[in-house]
Amino acid sequence: MTQLLNTQTFGEPSEKPSLLIAHGLFGSGRNWRAIARRFSSDRQVITVDMRNHAGSFWNDVHTYDALADDLENTLTTSNGPVDVLGHSMGGKAAMVMALRNPANLNRLLVADIAPIAYSHSQISNIDIMRSVDLSAITRRSEADVLLKEQLPEAASRAFLLQSLEFAENGNRWTLNLDALANNMDHIVGFPDVTGQCQKQTLFIKGGASDYIQPAHMDTINTLFPHSELVEIPNAAHWVHAENPRAFIDVVAAFLDKSA
Repeated sequence: MTQLLNTQTFGEPSEKPSLLIAHGLFGSGRNWRAIARRFSSDRQVITVDMRNHAGSFWNDVHTYDALADDLENTLTTSNGPVDVLGHSMGGKAAMVMALRNPANLNRLLVADIAPIAYSHSQISNIDIMRSVDLSAITRRSEADVLLKEQLPEAASRAFLLQSLEFAENGNRWTLNLDALANNMDHIVGFPDVTGQCQKQTLFIKGGASDYIQPAHMDTINTLFPHSELVEIPNAAHWVHAENPRAFIDVVAAFLDKSA
């Protein structure tokens, strides 16, 4: 039986294609609510929780082929071809889907990630979350104090703490940390794919981010020949959160131009 991602829908279907938003590692659809509401005035917007995150199912497999399957299964429940916006891990999953089976895809938007394998790892953040004794805390502020010892950046702590859930039957991370750790090579990597995506594609780069570099452009243009790159100033990898106004303007211009 096919397991479907947890989704949240904003707005109603219209003559404009729906917009599906796929978040990045350690994130959730909830992180995108403000942007989803902004675009839901004239189209339906769907945010997903990727597998092993937030309200979606847990699975030992966390490869981009599997994540692409999840997005495809979500698109098949929508009315007509859908625009897809993916950030980081979600962007890689969306790219694999677009390269492998673009039948239900209208246009693709990729936020601050390239179709390449990166050398960095997020294992350290998983180790930090695992180090917190969840049975010993009753408030998020207490967890923040514990995380601060290993993660001094307040914004990074706040982001991770969004996935901490308090419950009478035991506190927990709403992230499948074991599966994410075991699949980290897949997450920072990118699978071997053949063919090209002929759909209109927008790559959005944070001006202070190094996730999309000049050396990546040949690969991007080969796989996505109908793509363009827009750089947003005063933003790093979390481009949609660090300069949301500029991000929304760029996305809106692309969707309106390509409609």
